Amino acid sequence: MYLCHAIQQCKMCFMNKFLPPTIALLSLIAIGFSSCMDSDPNPAPADPRQLFTGVWSVSETETRLTYEVSIEADPKSQNGGVYIYNFANAGTSSNPAYAFVSGNTISLEVNQVIGDGWIINGSGSLSGSKINWPYTLNDGANLHNISAVYTKL
Repeated sequence: MYLCHAIQQCKMCFMNKFLPPTIALLSLIAIGFSSCMDSDPNPAPADPRQLFTGVWSVSETETRLTYEVSIEADPKSQNGGVYIYNFANAGTSSNPAYAFVSGNTISLEVNQVIGDGWIINGSGSLSGSKINWPYTLNDGANLHNISAVYTKL
């Protein structure tokens, strides 16, 4: 019986003296390791336009056209502006379309004129290396609803 009482006292001594500091130390180590890990292994770039800039292959469903566009950041823009060269296959000599990037969305400047007097409107959504971009094009005679898929080259 004396031996059982001694073992119980020893357990209590261990529980009171060593267990709280051990738990506190292990907690600090766990917090330290978790603070060293990145929360997002693929952080978004500082300028979201970087995801959109470059050369893209475009496939349009209505027109069945395939062509390339080039998207470049507007260096003077403070609000995510980009130039889109050859938008709607307007040609490289045409004025570029102008759009604004916000997160994963790219939106054309409203009612802008490109090409041969075409009025364009619409916005696209980036997912991976593709932009799904429905837009309208008014050529002066007809309003075309076009669905384009941009694939980054």
